[in-house]
Amino acid sequence: MTTEDFDGAASLEDRILGGLDAEQREVASTLNGPLCVLAGAGTGKTRAITHRIAYGVHSGVYSPQRLLAVTFTARAAAEMRSRLRDLGAGNVQARTFHAAALRQLQFFWPQAVGGTLPNLLDHKAQMLAEAARRLRLSTDRASIRDLASEIEWAKVSMLTPANYLENAQDRGAPGGFDLTAVARVFQSYEDVKTDRNVIDFEDVLLITVGILQEDEKVAATVREQYRHFVVDEYQDVSPLQQRLLELWLGGRDELCVVGDASQTIYSFTGASPKHLLEFKARYPKANVVKLIRDYRSTPQVVKLANDLLAGRRSGGPVADAAWAAPLQLVAQRPAGPAPQFTECADDEAEAATVAQKIKALLDAGTPASEVAVLFRTNGQSEAYEQALAAAGIGYQLRGGERFFARKEVRDAILQLRAATRAVTETDSPQPLGQLVRDIVSSLGYTDSAPHSGGALRERWESLAALVALADELVQVRGAQFSLADFVNELQERSLAQHAPTVQGVTLASLHAAKGLEWDAVFLVGLSEGLMPISFADSPESVDEERRLLYVGITRAREHLSLSWSTARTPGGRANRKPSRFLDGLRPDSVASSSTRGKVTVTRRKAAAPAMCRVCGSMLGTGAERKVGRCNSCPPGYEEQTFDALRNWRREVALSAEVPAFVVFTDATLTAIAEARPASLEELARLAGVGPSKLERYGEDVLRVLTESTSL
Repeated sequence: MTTEDFDGAASLEDRILGGLDAEQREVASTLNGPLCVLAGAGTGKTRAITHRIAYGVHSGVYSPQRLLAVTFTARAAAEMRSRLRDLGAGNVQARTFHAAALRQLQFFWPQAVGGTLPNLLDHKAQMLAEAARRLRLSTDRASIRDLASEIEWAKVSMLTPANYLENAQDRGAPGGFDLTAVARVFQSYEDVKTDRNVIDFEDVLLITVGILQEDEKVAATVREQYRHFVVDEYQDVSPLQQRLLELWLGGRDELCVVGDASQTIYSFTGASPKHLLEFKARYPKANVVKLIRDYRSTPQVVKLANDLLAGRRSGGPVADAAWAAPLQLVAQRPAGPAPQFTECADDEAEAATVAQKIKALLDAGTPASEVAVLFRTNGQSEAYEQALAAAGIGYQLRGGERFFARKEVRDAILQLRAATRAVTETDSPQPLGQLVRDIVSSLGYTDSAPHSGGALRERWESLAALVALADELVQVRGAQFSLADFVNELQERSLAQHAPTVQGVTLASLHAAKGLEWDAVFLVGLSEGLMPISFADSPESVDEERRLLYVGITRAREHLSLSWSTARTPGGRANRKPSRFLDGLRPDSVASSSTRGKVTVTRRKAAAPAMCRVCGSMLGTGAERKVGRCNSCPPGYEEQTFDALRNWRREVALSAEVPAFVVFTDATLTAIAEARPASLEELARLAGVGPSKLERYGEDVLRVLTESTSL
């Protein structure tokens, strides 16, 4: 798309502003700052600001080389650049704070400091370990990780080793060390870096700030270069990033910020919503536009998100309480299914239940790439990896091996690059999509997915993602988009870690899910101690946990499932409670009249007995608790009944191509044979018979019991 495509005011407005709603259009047509956009989840904020930039470029208000758009992740910056390119504004710089600062630092270092810019440190662990050794402090991987996080927080909060101690009294004991020791490690770490002539990522911002503050000539050059600024995810800026932004502006007000205080979930890294919440106080003449039309989620999902934040303030104390109040989203999509609330007996049962629900969605036509399981901590993923694998469902762990680091992806890019030299122009060139398919077929790509799982399936999914991306880019960029263009696109995405969509259920932490969305989202482990997390011991930290759950809810377009378990292990004590955040949202809790009847819930079933019903002794294992008797006591079932149930289970497992225990474990099958329930209600009372299993197998189990009695 070129500038000529936008000739004429009417054509320009029609092409760039025509598809926007009233509020988005107001954002896109307000070309001079200061402008604050309060944008709720799913309201099209990226669309609004990229169209604003494109409209400003094509109308001549902005020079593309003199506008800088900054955001917080390389992926988000790459997405913004891609959208701007599609709108004919590809010369605009869209970068992270760190990338923009590093570019300036590399340019100005020789004249402002002299010599060669020190090497950039990728990871702090090695330097921190040496810093601790110099102080004769014992560390392990966990304590090094915690110390790294603490030092990063200190530096983005603009603290030094000298003033850290007096400003960190509420920081607990990072890495298990008292704050005096942390301050000493901080200073030692800075000394080690100096000795090695390296700088870390926080230094990039700190040194750039220092140069801009001390060298008026450099500051004037930067301010002459950049006249207009756009900052996305403004609720996540740290004091250091805010200071850098102020130095870039140099007292000017050509600034557009976009954010939502209700999505502030990174305060542990130094992020603060106060800059967003105080924007109107800093710029009294600022235009403020609220984007509240949610185009992502169904009314049922939106209502749950609104209810979660009802009565809560999403930011810190500010003069104008209305300014700090959470945005109330207004759903724009048709109605969908009610969110499901499910209580399970233990973590294993919860994972199995989620896997079964996912399989039902996949069988109904939902692509695996449009399903996500989100949890509070990465340690929760293992149970879901096992449950999905047992159900034959492919998955990808977000935060695992990066897409562009995979061998098959690197091999494919090499072959595609080599093919650009061999491809010749003809009167009827082969379509790009087919060309890419032909090239990667030698690496294992086929038009149909392999039936097996494991490494073969993962390899195919990576190659299929490249093929799908080629098809998508041709559709967006036009038939003239060539193989060479595609290779360049892959190179840029690789640098930005902007991976294409891979076919597989996504497993991710709630923090890692920020900025993403899926058709179906499963929020799991929603019990006290995990949500909110146990170390959230202040009103502020609990509020942040609530916002984290809000982010999770608003990732869902249509299907939303929330679940928790009452015990950690099968047969364990059922002493867990549902998250306090679900109070008033689930029907079996204290709820307002506006929330009752709007969601579906699976009721809690009775815990398994702790005493043997035969001899009265204490039951010690999960299997014994499920059955209700100790292993030394004789079984209370008829052999023909147990055999009939076991034969039925084998047939079901073979038909579904899953291990038999996925249907029912031996302990549960024994409990059923001994109890001989006569109704679904009686069957539901047995440990190991969850709601989904009751729905799927209940009638069949009762039939088998009836038939075995008549034998």
